[in-house]
Amino acid sequence: MISCSGISKKYVSVEALKDITFDVSQGDIFGVIGPDGSGKTTLFRILTTLMLADTGTATVNGLDVVKDYKAIRNIVGYMPGRFSLYQDLTVEENMNFFASVFNTTVEENYDLVKDIYVQIEPFRKRKAGALSGGMKQKLALSCALIHKPVVLFLDEPTTGVDPVSRKEFWGMLQNLKQQGITILVSTPYMDEAALCDRIALIRNGSFLAIDTPQAIINSFNEPLWAVQTNQMSQLLTDLRDNDRVANCFAFGDKHHMTITNDEQRNPRRSQLQMKNGEAFDEINEKELEWLQEYLENKGHQDIEIDRIQPGIEDCFIRLTM
Repeated sequence: MISCSGISKKYVSVEALKDITFDVSQGDIFGVIGPDGSGKTTLFRILTTLMLADTGTATVNGLDVVKDYKAIRNIVGYMPGRFSLYQDLTVEENMNFFASVFNTTVEENYDLVKDIYVQIEPFRKRKAGALSGGMKQKLALSCALIHKPVVLFLDEPTTGVDPVSRKEFWGMLQNLKQQGITILVSTPYMDEAALCDRIALIRNGSFLAIDTPQAIINSFNEPLWAVQTNQMSQLLTDLRDNDRVANCFAFGDKHHMTITNDEQRNPRRSQLQMKNGEAFDEINEKELEWLQEYLENKGHQDIEIDRIQPGIEDCFIRLTM
């Protein structure tokens, strides 16, 4: 449904996109995951025919984004990162306006947006600018769907939205997928990656990995440790200063780290018990003892060391180091 080959874009001296190549199958939710400034919006603007790439080719539903731009605009829905509806128009007026742009009516395609629009319909006489963040999001999605697109582009749709609205929004996307709509969504939130069928991790205009979320997690083949002490700032310094620590980064109230050495590559593993009674899975006892002793010698107290399973954010950071 979406195909990109060698897409690159440069703004003066900044390379926004570098040789981007990927495909999206019909009916999939494909996530482009990365921080602000990584090139997500530029990619979306190229695919929605709002911007020309410097090099490369791209098609949407078999239509070329340069030659067939008019046809593409009739079959895609686009929800930009910034709320871009008319804030001085009411909810109802915005819906009617966007439907008329595509020579249709709200009534004609109401079944497609019903589950979403019903949540904001009680406020249909309220001006869009007076809506809450979550309500604005639902209105923007309804307007992007009102002409029954076959592909939906959502550029950071949940940024700045409360957790409850974020969860509701992803539930809506799953329902749209069931209706056969192909969805390309970008987000800086790593936890949303698991809600996609396939994802691409992007940084500085380049894709670091493209696969299913679980396959990317499975590629993290090193033991990952979560460490916490009474001196978290000093802990980060002490771990990064040790040659046996491959990498270490702050992660919430703990630091995540990996160790690399000959023993790690040929480990003698055992089963140890966590404080909550669950068993560690294949923990290298020597590494645990070494780390505990090292931190005690550095003056750390209340030391907690846990073997954990990596997440998408761990994989992303590992790929960027």
